[in-house]
Amino acid sequence: QVQLVESGGGLVQAGGSLRLSCAASGRTFSSYAMGWFRQAPGKEREFVVTISSATGIPYYANSVKGRFTISRDNAKNTVNLQMNNLKPEDTAVYFCAARTSMYGSDSSADYAYWGQGTQVTVSS
Repeated sequence: QVQLVESGGGLVQAGGSLRLSCAASGRTFSSYAMGWFRQAPGKEREFVVTISSATGIPYYANSVKGRFTISRDNAKNTVNLQMNNLKPEDTAVYFCAARTSMYGSDSSADYAYWGQGTQVTVSS
């Protein structure tokens, strides 16, 4: 069982930055691929980024590529999402997710564990 707790959301103006963190419990964090998803009001949950535990290589959605950076610290059981040059369309609840596989995925159905989400609001 893995528990995930996100933090770092908030309100920011367009062009600004936020850093989200996800703290994970459990001894097997280092073997799990991690992902971030987001869900805006009235929309389906959307893939943002995933990072493999085997290679540490990230894979980004085109909408955030070049602006967002994911990193993980296996010693601290954390995964972070640095978000720069934020746009109003980035407004959503952001969820951290863990997959019981070394390899990342852009499908929310492949993730077994989810955090409660943190709100990110970008004003224009």
